[in-house]
Amino acid sequence: MPSAIARWRRVYLTLALATIVGVAAGYGVATIYPRPFGMAASAEPKLPAARPPVPSITTTQFSPQASPPIPVVKPRLQSVSSNVEVTGNAAAVNAVKLIARVEGYLDQIHYEDGQFVKKGDLLFTIQQDQYKDQLQQAQAQVLAAQAALVYAKTEVVRYIALLKKDAATQIEVDKWVYQRASAEAQLLGAQAQVALAKLNLVYTEVRAPFDGIVGKHLIDPGNVVGGAGQQPALAEITQLDPIYVVANLSEQDVLKVRTNLGQQRLTLADLHKVPVDVALSNETGFPHQGTIEYVAPALDPATGTLLVRGILANPDRTFLPGFFVKIRLPMGRVDQNALLVPDRALQEDQGGRYLLALSKDDVVEQRYVKLGELVGALRVITSGLKPDDRVVVGDLWRANPGTKVTPQLTTIDVPSAGPKP
Repeated sequence: MPSAIARWRRVYLTLALATIVGVAAGYGVATIYPRPFGMAASAEPKLPAARPPVPSITTTQFSPQASPPIPVVKPRLQSVSSNVEVTGNAAAVNAVKLIARVEGYLDQIHYEDGQFVKKGDLLFTIQQDQYKDQLQQAQAQVLAAQAALVYAKTEVVRYIALLKKDAATQIEVDKWVYQRASAEAQLLGAQAQVALAKLNLVYTEVRAPFDGIVGKHLIDPGNVVGGAGQQPALAEITQLDPIYVVANLSEQDVLKVRTNLGQQRLTLADLHKVPVDVALSNETGFPHQGTIEYVAPALDPATGTLLVRGILANPDRTFLPGFFVKIRLPMGRVDQNALLVPDRALQEDQGGRYLLALSKDDVVEQRYVKLGELVGALRVITSGLKPDDRVVVGDLWRANPGTKVTPQLTTIDVPSAGPKP
């Protein structure tokens, strides 16, 4: 037992001695190497490095730049005729169904479907043999009637001479006078038959009644045409130059025109001088010009509109019957001092169409305006604008209402293609 206690005491002493030696060794190492591996330096807080002196900010270096100038224009004063624009249709001046006027077999077709033909061109031929024979027969009857007339005239002269010698009676003379008159009548009848036979022979050739385009043929060669009770069309020909443009004016527009004319009524000759400007649905402006050709004498009670028909040249067949067209008609009033601005300057919101104009202090203002007609690329402004106003026409995205801008006054160089008053 005493030996065990002594053994544990030795263990405790050994551990205490080892602890003392370890602490001493660590202190020595810390004294010799105060910052091993730079850990102490990393543990210390770093002071901020001294900054270089900040140069003074001068007014010249950061002076605000002036905003780019905004293009503005003054409205153009121009004499403009008041017009009304309506939508209508193109219509053929002539459209004819070609009918066989004599009976017979259709012998030949002399054109291709859809071909452009001139007036008098041969289109169809009907069998001509029987009509040539009928003409020859009629001419023979003329010769017979002429011979009978010559004979009757000779006998009349002979019997008158015999009557003077008491060698013939008055009855015989009267008989030959009658024969002479009858021969003259027969000759006239035979000559009429020749004329009819010639006419029927001419009718065997169906020709173009005017310049135009012939549609597809509706009957093939070998069929009988021109029979009694049926007259089927052989084809249809349409004249395209000139061409009609037809539109309907509302009653309100008609009354405005009358008011502008001072209730004056135009004659037919005056109507034919009234210009009409026309455009296709895909064209800008009104590049085609014509004149009024016809105005209906009364309004259509079903639609309450008045038919107006214009006519214009169509040499290149730009218009085809049935095309939708835009038509501009004069209203009979001329505004000598109309205000026009580029149409591109107009904008729109829920309040309507408006322009951006500058005040005297160059502040942008929003001006709601009423619009007139479009004259080329310019728009007539009927109200909301004054002649000395400056209208913003460029950089609209930078011209916000209420902001002050630097204006750059320019001129309106947009071509104002349109009808002259």
